Order: sequence, then C-alpha cells, then structure tokens
Amino acid sequence: MSSLNIAQSIAFSGLSATQVQISVASANISNADTKGYTDKAANQVSTVTAGVGTGVIVTGISSTVDKLLLKSLVGATSDLGAANATNNYLTEVEQLYGSTSSASSSSTGTSLANTLAAFQTALSSLASTPNSASLQSNAIGALNALTTQLQNTSSGIQKLRANADQDIASSVSDINSDLQQISDLNAQIKQEAAAGQSTADLEDQRNIALQDLASMTNVSYFTASNGDLQVYTGSGQALVDSTAHPLSYTPAANVTATTTYSAGPSSGFSGITVNGVDITSQITSGKISALVTLRDQTLPDAQSQLDELAQQLTASVNAVSNQGTSVPPPTNLTSTATVSSSTPFAATGTVRIAVADKSGNLVSYQDLDLSSYATVGDLVTAINGISGLSASINADGKLTISASGSANGVAINEMTSSVGSSSEGFSDYFGLNDLLTGTGASDIAVRSDILSGAAGLPTATLDSSSTLTAGNQVLSPGSATVINALQSTLTGATSFAMAGGLGATTGSFTDYAASIVANVASKATQASAAYTAKQTAQSTYASSLSSQSGVNIDEETANLSTLQNKYAAASELIQVINSMFSSLMTALQTAS
Repeated sequence: MSSLNIAQSIAFSGLSATQVQISVASANISNADTKGYTDKAANQVSTVTAGVGTGVIVTGISSTVDKLLLKSLVGATSDLGAANATNNYLTEVEQLYGSTSSASSSSTGTSLANTLAAFQTALSSLASTPNSASLQSNAIGALNALTTQLQNTSSGIQKLRANADQDIASSVSDINSDLQQISDLNAQIKQEAAAGQSTADLEDQRNIALQDLASMTNVSYFTASNGDLQVYTGSGQALVDSTAHPLSYTPAANVTATTTYSAGPSSGFSGITVNGVDITSQITSGKISALVTLRDQTLPDAQSQLDELAQQLTASVNAVSNQGTSVPPPTNLTSTATVSSSTPFAATGTVRIAVADKSGNLVSYQDLDLSSYATVGDLVTAINGISGLSASINADGKLTISASGSANGVAINEMTSSVGSSSEGFSDYFGLNDLLTGTGASDIAVRSDILSGAAGLPTATLDSSSTLTAGNQVLSPGSATVINALQSTLTGATSFAMAGGLGATTGSFTDYAASIVANVASKATQASAAYTAKQTAQSTYASSLSSQSGVNIDEETANLSTLQNKYAAASELIQVINSMFSSLMTALQTAS
C-alpha cells in the first residue's frame, strides 16, 4: 500500500508541476512579441521524505537576464536618445536655412547665399539705369527679402530653442513617471517575494521603465540586497532609493537670443534639479543632454553666425549708403547713433553739408573742418551756422539736421571726414543716411521710410568740386557711383570674425552666407550618421539580450508539446495507480 501511495504522490506532483510548466510555456508564447518580456521558466526540485523520493514541486517562476548585457543596453539606449534628438533638431535647422540649389533646373535655391545673389543681380540691373524708379524698387525689394530671411531664420532658431526647452520639461515629466514606476515596482516586488510569489513579470516591467528612463538621461543603478532597484545620476545623486526623488524644471516663458542658462540663480533658463540640487551638468547622455546642448550651444552658435553676417552686412551697406543721398534730397536727416551735446567729438578731415532743391540744384553749402569741434554740441552750433539749415539733438538723443522750407532738402558728402576710433565717415558715424537698421539678424531691416517709398534710395552723390555755385545741379540721379560701390562691397573682401565655430575669414558676403549654410548641412549630416551608428549599436545589444533572455517560439512550441505529453502520461499513470488501488481494495475485501 505504501508503495502505491508514494507512486500516487509522485504522479500527482508531476501532474501539478507539469501543469504549471504548461501555463508558463503558454504565457511565453502569448507574450513573445511583448516589449521587454523575458522567457520564463518554472523552477522544479525533487522532494524526498525519509530518504525516499516522493515527487517534485515548483519552487518559483523566474527568468534569466544577463546583467552586464542589460547594462550595456541601458548605456546604448542613452546614447541613442541623445543622437535621435540631435538628428531631429538639426534636420529642422537645415530645412530652416534653405537649400543652395533647386530641384528645378529653371529656378535657384532658397538659401541666404541665393537671396544675397538675387540682391546683387537687382543692383547690377539698377547700375545701368540708377534713376529708374522700378529698378530702385526691385533693388529695395530684393534687399528686404534678404533682411526678412535673416529675421525669419533668426526667429526660427529661437523657436527651436524654445521647443528644446519645452521638450526638456516634457522629458523631465516622463522621467518622473519612470522614477515613480520603478519605486512602485520595487515595493510590489518585495511584497510578492515575501509572499513566495513570482516577481519575474514585475522585474520585466521595471527593466522596461529603466530603459525608458535611460533614453532621456544617463543613469547608474544596482539591485540592493532587499530587491530594490536603486537609481542614481552619473555623479551619484539619488533618483530612486527607498523612494522616488522627482526632478524639477520650469521652462522659460519666452526665449530670445539673450536667454541663457547658468548654474545658480538666473533670469534665463532654469536648472534641472532634484532635492534642490542642480543636476543639469550631471546629465551627459540621453535625450535631455542633447536638448540642453542644442538649446545652449548648437543653436546659439548658429545665431552667432547669422548675427555676424547681419552685423557686417549692416555696417558695410550703411558705410556706402551714407556716401550718397536720394533725389529729391530728404528734408530732414536723423541719426541712428545716440549722442548728447557734451559727447566728445574726435574727428579730422572735412565734410560738406548742403541745401538743395527737389531737382538737386544747390541752394547753399559749407565745408566743415571737423577737427575744430570738441563736442557734438560744438558741431551742432556749426551746422546751425549754415544758411538754410538747422541742427539739434532731440529728446531721444538723436542728431537731426533739417532744411528750412519743405521745397529743400539736406545732402552730405563725407569728403575726407574721419570720425571716432573706427575712422568712419561723418554721415556713417552718426547714421544719417543708413539703408539698414538693427543690431543683428533678429532685427535687421531696410529703413522703414525707404521701404515704404516715403524716401528714395540714396543713389546720388553730392558734388565734391572744390567750389559749388548756387543754382547749379549738385545731385545727379543718373550716377551709378553708389550702386557700383554697393556691388563692390558685397562681392569684395570683407573680414568676418570668428563666430559659432566658424573661424575668422575674409571673403564676399555670398561666400560667408554659403559657409554658414554648409556648416549647418555638415552638422546635420554628422548627426544623421551618428544616429544611424547609435541605432545600430542599441539594436545589436537589444537583439543580443533578446537572444539570451527572449522567447524562442520554436523552442517554446516544442517544449509545450513535450509538456503536454508528460501531462498525459502522468494522467494515465494516476489512472493505473487508481485502478491498482481499486483492485487491491477488492482483493482485501474478498480475503476478509
């Protein structure tokens, strides 16, 4: 009888264990395509009573994950997160800058270099007929297209910086969700383990949360003796230990070229903090790392290059436009420079200031020896001494020179004047006949009255003869001197300072604009190649981990078939033992 009891115990334990194994195998097959799911196995051991084997029991359900391989995958996931963000943003930057060529052979590209070339073409047409109103309008329109593109590109860069800042905030929120999930799973895993239940599925979920976290920021981690997964920043700031430590971040309300991040109190971008500690510098990989680099370095570098182009263009074009005047001459000239009566005036050489009628005929003039005046106030007094002219410094600190009577205007020839440390011509120093306004790419613009048509393009030059006679024409609207000078300025050698990673260089404006576009295109190409490489590396680690701990459908299907046969065999054995029990009982009853 005891032998049959033992046999029955063995058969029932085998049946029970096989049933659990079938359930595990079925779950493996069902979840084979579930992200992060690992192959589970029912751990089985033999039971022995008084030295006699009495069957088997399932002690738990577990999965085997290579910890070193998982750590490599987590690191590769961080690298991929950074590469993906960089690639996406630089693709947008490249599109923002336009193309240097068009898909259509009949049209040109849309880059800054192409827009500069279009302005040069308009100037070339105007040079043949400088007094043509339509050609002047075309030239002004082409220049406006250039300044508008610079503004729009600058605005686009700042918008991308604002987007990156918002993406940082969104990523911080996602990180906090992952940290809380890991902390919650830690608690569940300890609870299930204490109850003797399997924690394998919970550990899978925790590893998925860890990988998602790593895609946004680099982390270090280890599993503590109590089963907790503890997570830290690269330099050891706790993110998850006995509890989750959420990050804090406040995106900027408004982003401009002057918005920056600095550790500590700042009116610009805030720091990413945990428990009050700024950890921005500790984030060296993952999506957030790339976003911070894009926002604080890559995109500001692009802005610096645009500003260098815009500032040099403004300075060079205005230096030429201040050599000329429009016909009819303007009634009033107002400086862009801000001065006061006491502003020191360091200058040498001579400037000619004249009053002319609408046809360009001389009314009066005077050549001023600029070395005679110590202050701007002295200069104002001298200009007021010229017949038909008045000068003053208005409430905004701008020098104004006006002709008496609406029928006349003011014209200036800079002659040999040299003002200030940069030795600018008189009109250029004060900005009395500027064609462009603004301080950089964000606000460069064609002077509003010229753009609106209220004032003409300064294409004429005041006669520089040693003496002038009242009534004679001293402004020639048919002269191409100023237009040719503008063309020479654009195509000649201009010195550009080092800006945003581009070295100092000398060349034409078109060449510099092309180098800016090429620089962006090169960075975009490098980002794309880096993304592909990181994607391949991450995919390789993921595949290796899947091969090591993932579900093999063929193996699981074969295993399930074997287990089903074992289950059937155990069932048959139980039936045989039950039959033997029945026969034995019958025999005992008959014998009694």
